[in-house]
Amino acid sequence: MMPTTSATRVTLRAEDIGKAFMSGKVRTPVLDGLSLSVRAGELTLISGPSGCGKSTLLAILSGLQRVDTGRVFALDQRLDDLDPRALERFRLLHTGFVFQGFNLFPALTAREQVELPLHYLGVPRREARERAARSLEEVGLAHRMALRPAELSGGEKQRVAIARALSKEPALLFADEPTSALDAASGQIVIDMLHRIARVHGTTVLCVSHDPRLIGHADRVLSMEDGRILNDRRETTPGVPTEGLVP
Repeated sequence: MMPTTSATRVTLRAEDIGKAFMSGKVRTPVLDGLSLSVRAGELTLISGPSGCGKSTLLAILSGLQRVDTGRVFALDQRLDDLDPRALERFRLLHTGFVFQGFNLFPALTAREQVELPLHYLGVPRREARERAARSLEEVGLAHRMALRPAELSGGEKQRVAIARALSKEPALLFADEPTSALDAASGQIVIDMLHRIARVHGTTVLCVSHDPRLIGHADRVLSMEDGRILNDRRETTPGVPTEGLVP
């Protein structure tokens, strides 16, 4: 768990970044002179219509894409200075990802899914099993850890994906449309879980979504349109438990 003093620390920073994509000879700008900073211990939501650039911004801040112009810093490391191998290593050590499509392997049990990134980190097998079990317990799936994806509901699959990210103990957690494939009840659980992860672990949680349910649960909402941030506001949220992720 990160120390509580980290809760006000800026962990992500973009300075005047620009990004465009080419289709043949046609250049389409996606981000245009965008700057922002994101702090630890908060759930920050980037919202906006499809095509506004929010997923591209998430990909850039997480090191999955490079900027054309400007500078990007994560944990005081300038990402656009890193070569591909160093960037991959940074993501492995410091980031966790939760995607709309869960990205689970059909043949692996829930516990094996969560153990997998720990093996890449070189965590001993026994410790990996213990950390995977703890992470699954934290998201309320200790009793489901021997099941494969086909035996789990959509909400349970997403909670396995969250446990997989948590097991790495990342400083940065990125979520791309984490509730769009879920029903209302399952989506609510996932939203609450992401908020508690930020509060309980001091993690920087950055989420992109057009799901209006997330707005009332975020600490901060950045509204995007046409590659720019139009509005940056703090949300008033109900109290969040300081222990455990599952009510």
